[in-house]
Amino acid sequence: QVQLVESGGGSVQAGGSLRLACTISGNIYSGKCMAWFRQVPGKEREGIAAIYTDSGATYYADSVKGRFALSQDNAKTTMWLQMDILKPEDTAMYYCAVRRGCGGSVPRAIDFETWGQGTQVSVSS
Repeated sequence: QVQLVESGGGSVQAGGSLRLACTISGNIYSGKCMAWFRQVPGKEREGIAAIYTDSGATYYADSVKGRFALSQDNAKTTMWLQMDILKPEDTAMYYCAVRRGCGGSVPRAIDFETWGQGTQVSVSS
């Protein structure tokens, strides 16, 4: 089994920064896509960033483009999401997820096979 664990969430004032981490372990498959999603109560889970771990190709949603950036470690077992210039509307539960392969557009929750437990990000004004 593949397992994902998120960390790094917290509370920050608008304009501040946080760095989330997602660590993958278990029976890790190659040719995978890892992605970050966020969700607020009553709303659909939103795909905000994704990386194809073998090539390093990335996708960012318009809502976070220019403010958030993905990176991964040399072993490709940890993915970071650097979040800068945070806004109150970034407040959400953030999840990482993994799937075999990777699409060429916004990541969709239904395509992802394994999920972490989530980490809360709260941005105050």
